[in-house]
Amino acid sequence: MYTIKEKEKLFIYTGPDGSGRKTIAKMVATAFDMETVISYTTRSPRHYEQNGEDYHFVTEETFKQMQENHEFLESVEIDGYHYGIREQDIVKAFENHNLVYLTLNPEGTEKLKKMYGDKVMRFFIYADRDTVILRHKARNDKEEDIQRHLSHYDEIMAYKKECEHAFENYDSPQISYQVSEVIEAFLDRNRIVTDY
Repeated sequence: MYTIKEKEKLFIYTGPDGSGRKTIAKMVATAFDMETVISYTTRSPRHYEQNGEDYHFVTEETFKQMQENHEFLESVEIDGYHYGIREQDIVKAFENHNLVYLTLNPEGTEKLKKMYGDKVMRFFIYADRDTVILRHKARNDKEEDIQRHLSHYDEIMAYKKECEHAFENYDSPQISYQVSEVIEAFLDRNRIVTDY
């Protein structure tokens, strides 16, 4: 397991699918020198997703091979699909950046929190059920995908109270600004001022 050094921090965005986690994560990252780590998954890309940008889309076979090679820092199975974060990707991200962010489901988030404790800050980004449905429809998600995500909605919402910070995403620029302020305050508090 990779050991996170003193100045290195992991910021994890979690919450229901369709709540705008990735949008906010990307907006916030531009305000800081932040690197992202992308998950591997065995599910097929949605029509608007890019391989290597949203996920690394791999076959079941490739994923199992990677698991056998102990390449994953954490991996989970949801609705028959596998998701995993490759340890080497985290190592690489921390080579050039002290701040790394991920967008994960609660299971993956919880695993990393247990591994790294206070080196991990969790942002729970959510929207009410109706807004989530509207966002799914706006991006032309298939009805079966929308239903699949909604079947996990309440269970995912229950994770909100576990996270250090929670934001209802009614306006992405506004929320990304608020998240940035939280990170700014957190980094300032952790800055060691040496006085000569």
